[in-house]
Amino acid sequence: MLDGLRQFIADVISPTAHQDREFDDTGYRLAAAALLIHVISLDGEPTEIERRKLHGLLESNFGLDPGTADQLIASATRVEGEAVDLYHFTSVILRSVNEEGRLRIVEMMWEVAYADGQISEFEDNVVWRAADLLGVSSRDRIELKHRVAGRRAVAVTGN
Repeated sequence: MLDGLRQFIADVISPTAHQDREFDDTGYRLAAAALLIHVISLDGEPTEIERRKLHGLLESNFGLDPGTADQLIASATRVEGEAVDLYHFTSVILRSVNEEGRLRIVEMMWEVAYADGQISEFEDNVVWRAADLLGVSSRDRIELKHRVAGRRAVAVTGN
């Protein structure tokens, strides 16, 4: 707890020093992965299905090989555990990613949230807050949610 407070104060005093250490040129990827990890961790320990979904999304959306995706997940898990809020991650993404990319990150958040077959109120709330911080409109956020839910329903029914 005290370490987190010390780091927060250090970030306020010298935010670029911490950013250089935690967020290199792939910082937005680390920030996005941390948001995804936050979503799948909300309802307890992530399930194997959620972990596989996370891994697949990072590989396909960021063009990563499995080993690099593993490294990104390990780093993101560490920084997500140290974070006090979503702003740290969303601010990196907001500075680094265009609107289309931010929409895709919110869509990825819905995809990991739906990975276990249901959306908890906590998952819904975190995606809403992150989307808001990313400048994604409520209309777009809800449309993305319905799109992912529709794909999930088709995948489950096989139609």
